[in-house]
Amino acid sequence: MRILVLGGTTEARQLAGLLAGDGRFQATLSLAGRTRDPAPQPLPTRIGGFGGVAGLADYLRAEGVRAVIDATHPFADQISANAEAACAAAGVPLAVLSRRPWTAGAGDDWRRVPTMAAAARLLAGLPDTVFLTVGRQELEPFLAMDRRFLVRAVDPPDVLPAGATLVLDRGPYTVAGEMVLMRAHAVGTLVTKNSGGDATAAKLQAARSLGLPVVMVDRPPAGTAPRFYTASDAVDWLAAHGTSAV
Repeated sequence: MRILVLGGTTEARQLAGLLAGDGRFQATLSLAGRTRDPAPQPLPTRIGGFGGVAGLADYLRAEGVRAVIDATHPFADQISANAEAACAAAGVPLAVLSRRPWTAGAGDDWRRVPTMAAAARLLAGLPDTVFLTVGRQELEPFLAMDRRFLVRAVDPPDVLPAGATLVLDRGPYTVAGEMVLMRAHAVGTLVTKNSGGDATAAKLQAARSLGLPVVMVDRPPAGTAPRFYTASDAVDWLAAHGTSAV
């Protein structure tokens, strides 16, 4: 059964590991190519876009793909929308493998906003220094602001807010390490996206312990495809579709 996994996340790598050792599937992993040094993958990997909805639909037909798993980042809304439209056009089943979103708990001071622009506007009433952990491609709303920023990214951003301090690092992180970083830079506010998962959740625990407000950008609206939160559940879904197609 030919499978296409749209990846670039820890969840996609976990799924790739399961599919690589499962003789029922012949899977290909697709990466958008935005990370400059992607981690090694256990599946044959293609890098780059498909050329929009039409290009992806043509690929699915030409390669005889029988199912697609969208395991891209929860904020990769354009890729996910293209996958849903292309699968519908090609008549290929689609499921989403995602991370469970974070939820606020006792002691958290979250300010939820729908967009990155709304997060930038909200900073007017919140303390410096602002710790931006939103990814290198989401900095535009903050560029013209007269604030102190600490920016963390995996790869260097093309542009930074004036006077920002840049930290290049890749998770997973620890609570102790996050608290040391926040104290060292006198962080007063954390801005993040609700990416979910464990690899970067330590910053939220650190912010809670330090009593810092968190500006939390909500996820884009979800599509209609079935959604799973573990790689094994996604494999079970693929197996069910393979059996039903025989």
